[in-house]
Amino acid sequence: MTTERKWEFAGTRGAVTARTWAADDPWHVVVLVHGYGEHLGRYAHVADALVRYGAVVCGPDHMGHGGSAGERVLIEDVDDVVADVNTVADMARRDHPRLPLVMVGHSMGGLVATRYAQLHGDTLAALVLSGPVLGHWHVVDALLPLDEMPDEPIDTSTLSRDPAVGKAYTDDPLVWHGPYKKPTVKALDTALRRVNAHGSLGDLPTFYMHGAADELVRPRDTRTGIDRVRGTDLTERLYPGARHEIFNETNHEEVLADVTAFIEGVLT
Repeated sequence: MTTERKWEFAGTRGAVTARTWAADDPWHVVVLVHGYGEHLGRYAHVADALVRYGAVVCGPDHMGHGGSAGERVLIEDVDDVVADVNTVADMARRDHPRLPLVMVGHSMGGLVATRYAQLHGDTLAALVLSGPVLGHWHVVDALLPLDEMPDEPIDTSTLSRDPAVGKAYTDDPLVWHGPYKKPTVKALDTALRRVNAHGSLGDLPTFYMHGAADELVRPRDTRTGIDRVRGTDLTERLYPGARHEIFNETNHEEVLADVTAFIEGVLT
């Protein structure tokens, strides 16, 4: 497994922990953007596959997530998360000024990455969205009207057909296992509306990939968002039977091969 380097910077709402994995002779940079309640450490195998393909891979633990500071899973404005991702991307561009930059966002990270692309798309060579929260999210729709957030743990069987993935998620102390915070739900709703209203990603090459059997972030809901933001260069792939975390699915090698093939097709 590729060696991971942890580092820290002053984020918009406190100290942010970031990670970097690097190839010896890289030809592109990938910024990874993780999902709600988790942390970037869960993507070490994704980073390893990308590094073996010649990438410098980096990304933050979002505010209130993983090793970063802040009340757990509290996000009051998704644009603050975008700003922290932008800090990591800026540092990567400074360290590797001649290398093209690709962003890969999963789930809520797909929402963050899409918003980043809307604001800073001229800095990106390509965008990859894995099971992204776009359009509308039935979880937000259900929680938004409630005064109290139900303390119901995620059904880990929705993550992957591999039961070991759910067990590792449950046993991970850096994963949040408590209820949503109401300000976070409101922030996600605002961000979804903001991204929908902003619209097209223009000519940015974009790869949208989703598990066809994802019941945590439903493809039919995401479809409404993809139709709002799609530009002139969209590639799509649905994986039959796959659930939410396609990078942790039983066919994850196929998924990662599709990502690297897409990157190669865009950058070469």
